[in-house]
Amino acid sequence: MSLLPAHFNARLIALTIATALFAPATLAQTITSTPQQLRGNTLEGKSFDLQSLRGRVVMVVFWSTDCAVCRDKMPELRANVKGWAGQPFELVSVSTDRLRSNAVSYQQLVNATVPANQRFTTLWTGEPQYRDSFGPTGQLPAAFLLDKSGQLVEQYHGRIPPEAWDRIADLL
Repeated sequence: MSLLPAHFNARLIALTIATALFAPATLAQTITSTPQQLRGNTLEGKSFDLQSLRGRVVMVVFWSTDCAVCRDKMPELRANVKGWAGQPFELVSVSTDRLRSNAVSYQQLVNATVPANQRFTTLWTGEPQYRDSFGPTGQLPAAFLLDKSGQLVEQYHGRIPPEAWDRIADLL
């Protein structure tokens, strides 16, 4: 039995839900001693291995076409790819869509409407050759920031905060 009026409990529940939905990304400082692994085929069918990006700062973003926050963040990701052009930085996205066709359709739309200098490599977790060492991603989008040696230095779940781009600048 609650000592609070019923309307207060309802407001408290609504506030709790709103906070969970619109809270900024959670940041976890995670420094690992072994380089992360990610390999498979891109949506265009090209072989990809994260090890080929050693010497570059890499952000790996797990997302899905049915994630509204993920779709909303794509223009920001593309703008940063364009802004970091000429720097040792790569953005790699990994679609967690249940159906490959959803990820491919989205990629075709991107290829038709987005300039080439704002596109990034995309893999799909359902490909038979797909392997990664990131483990369960949890809330989407999930972004993992790797230093030039491929080690995980930070991860973000939910909205990617502006500080993430400052951290990339620090790592460059």
